[in-house]
Amino acid sequence: MKLLVVTSLAEFSDKVAEMLTNSGITVFSRTETTGFKATHRPNLLDNWYGSSNGKFNSMFFFAFTSEEAARNMLNSINKCNEEKNERFPVRGFILPVEASTMKEL
Repeated sequence: MKLLVVTSLAEFSDKVAEMLTNSGITVFSRTETTGFKATHRPNLLDNWYGSSNGKFNSMFFFAFTSEEAARNMLNSINKCNEEKNERFPVRGFILPVEASTMKEL
């Protein structure tokens, strides 16, 4: 069993949910979060209109799933990122689950 964690900007949440389902992951959780990027230097023109404050509305998706389904999702994420070439790409992580009360998937 693996723990799949996916992060994205909020506006991509429907696409991420679709990719999860298409990857064979039909049970997952989603939560809103605020992402910060403090390493960039603010562009004064961006701040002129208040459009850039270093905060981003983001989403976390979590799923306990098989390794195969998790790898399918990472492949979907990589394909999506290549096609969209976004400034803030979707990110995916597979973490091992060493023990649980769940039966193996």
